[in-house]
Amino acid sequence: MCKNFWFIVEVTQVKHYFVINPAAGRRGSEESIVSAIEALGRRDDVSVYYTKYAGDATDYVKKISSQDGEEKRFYSCGGDGTLNEVVNGAAQFPHAAVGCYPCGSGNDFVKSFGGAERFLDPLALMSGQISLTDLIAVNGRYCVNVCNFGLEAAVAQTMIEIKNKLIFKGKMAYFAGVAKAFAKNEKTGCTIRADGRTVINEPITLCTIANGQFVGGSFHCAPRAVLDDGLLELCVVKPVSRLKFASLVGVYAKGEHLDRPKLEDTFLYWRAAKIEVVSESADTIYALDGEIYRARTFTAEVAPKALRFIVPA
Repeated sequence: MCKNFWFIVEVTQVKHYFVINPAAGRRGSEESIVSAIEALGRRDDVSVYYTKYAGDATDYVKKISSQDGEEKRFYSCGGDGTLNEVVNGAAQFPHAAVGCYPCGSGNDFVKSFGGAERFLDPLALMSGQISLTDLIAVNGRYCVNVCNFGLEAAVAQTMIEIKNKLIFKGKMAYFAGVAKAFAKNEKTGCTIRADGRTVINEPITLCTIANGQFVGGSFHCAPRAVLDDGLLELCVVKPVSRLKFASLVGVYAKGEHLDRPKLEDTFLYWRAAKIEVVSESADTIYALDGEIYRARTFTAEVAPKALRFIVPA
């Protein structure tokens, strides 16, 4: 005899939270976000929050995520720095996913998914699929895209200083930062270990520890990076003359620096799960997704598939 079984399944409505950084991006970007959200119509499952101070996005996402265990989706509306804050708020909660409405100056992380354009439709974001991607854990904080040390950290600091000047936006701001940093003849004495093996014990020009592929608006810094392979890309540039460095910028921007045999002694490359950096200076700067921190030592370790990232439908 066949029996019929009836199951009652409770369907929980997913809540969507758009976290807007009013200070990010170009003029008018906030209005474009709001207009796109308003076009969805009045919806009980959509909330909008405007950040008020540095770190507020992290605090807000943690607060909302800790209320209950229901599925929640947070959309970072800003640049890579805003995305970093939202991710640091959501990463510890298995029911929280993070999406991105990119309207910053660089929007580097989403370039690994084909570029910013496909992320600018809120409805496509809200119906997107979740992709498990790696993160970089650095001194107790998550980094989404790239951790920089040496010249590129100085570039990130310069970009923060000039970001409100209208003539410096996106790639132009990165070029301006490179010019200013290299004019100081930046070199950093340090020791770098990759998975326990010392690979550098001398001055360097720059060091990039990458999860994503792009930095500075469109510079293809880590062309071999894969977001879910459980490994980080480590690229070090040894000290060179200003003239030679100027000739290498275009190669670096195109992502061709790892494929030219003549540059193997200038661009040094490894893949590792854990990277330790010890600087000779006690007040050395390093950058996480463009945000500046200071420490003599830091450890960058891959956090495999720690981020539930929303890829637009």
